[in-house]
Amino acid sequence: MPHIYVDADDCAVKDEVFRVAKRYALPVTLVANRWMFTPDDGRVALVVVGDGLDAADDWIVEHVAANDIVICSDIPLAARCVDRGARVVNSRGRVFTADDVGHALATRDLLKQLRESGVPTPGPKPFGPRDRSEFLQALDREVHRARAAR
Repeated sequence: MPHIYVDADDCAVKDEVFRVAKRYALPVTLVANRWMFTPDDGRVALVVVGDGLDAADDWIVEHVAANDIVICSDIPLAARCVDRGARVVNSRGRVFTADDVGHALATRDLLKQLRESGVPTPGPKPFGPRDRSEFLQALDREVHRARAAR
């Protein structure tokens, strides 16, 4: 059975994760730098890690296994999890794979260099209902794929 790990500090789709996990009876672990509300459900756990720069990311990478599902918007974390065989979905429904996560990292690094050199770059578009819907569809698809692969 796949396990869902959530990089929870800035996750906008936690409620959607809880709904999907409940539907498929999947365990969920929220990993955060601070305490947060979790539903009263024995399948949902909260792990509060230290305030270190990548403490939550490191915890997730240490615990994730092949065909587990990671919810994160952090591209370096996505790359590390994909390297371990996990399925990674961001809050807008983008699924990162071994075929495209390298390109996403390169684009992120290029934009970072441009910003650091003073070139204005566009920020992300506002998060909306369509993003939520696309996330739910992507998560549902990845749950089916993860269950079939086990």
